[in-house]
Amino acid sequence: MNERILIIDDEPSVHDVVRAYLERDGFTVYSATNGQEGLDLAMSKRPDLVILDLMLPDVSGEEICRELRSRSDVAMLMLTAKSGEDQRVEGLQLGADDYLTKPFSPRELVARVKAVLRRVAGGEMPLVELLRFDDGRLQIDTVRHEVRVADETVDLTPSEYNLLLAIAQYPGRAYSRFELINRVRGHDFEGYERTIDAHVKNLRQKIEVNPSEPRYVETVHGVGYRLGLRRE
Repeated sequence: MNERILIIDDEPSVHDVVRAYLERDGFTVYSATNGQEGLDLAMSKRPDLVILDLMLPDVSGEEICRELRSRSDVAMLMLTAKSGEDQRVEGLQLGADDYLTKPFSPRELVARVKAVLRRVAGGEMPLVELLRFDDGRLQIDTVRHEVRVADETVDLTPSEYNLLLAIAQYPGRAYSRFELINRVRGHDFEGYERTIDAHVKNLRQKIEVNPSEPRYVETVHGVGYRLGLRRE
């Protein structure tokens, strides 16, 4: 295991505990105690996953998340004392792939890190390498883990990619939010169904011509979501 993890947190005790558990499982760990240092390390070390505290002394974790998302699709796990449902949803809307509140179990944190990295690595592989929809305007390359819209590559977070891939494998089939949570975030994820709404909103902003009138990711009222086009 050679995955690189960056911890951005201003609590030394968090660094000590998390580093010990992650390194024991074979991860390479980098540490930053403030937002700017974290951004610099993220750009220089190119970690596979960032563990991000939201309450940092110089720059808010939300701003760090936005900045990282504008530059890369690195996987992110928010680790914070902000435990309200609205705060969880907001964090996921910003592009985080998972959200864990303090105080936390180090073993659970490591399990969630591994789960996110598995999802980034691809999870279940469809039977075909290239999924095409809308006369080829929407393409999902399951080997390169790339999505293209009108021949332009779209940068999706791991959760957004897995959400799109989940509904694209069976176009027209309606998935409940609970089903999509299991497919996107893993069966061990204890989350809120509203988190799927947050990911859908972000995904529509990136792939739809008009996100308010989606052509691809359709809402099925009273159920959840589906891909509205047939596979070619």
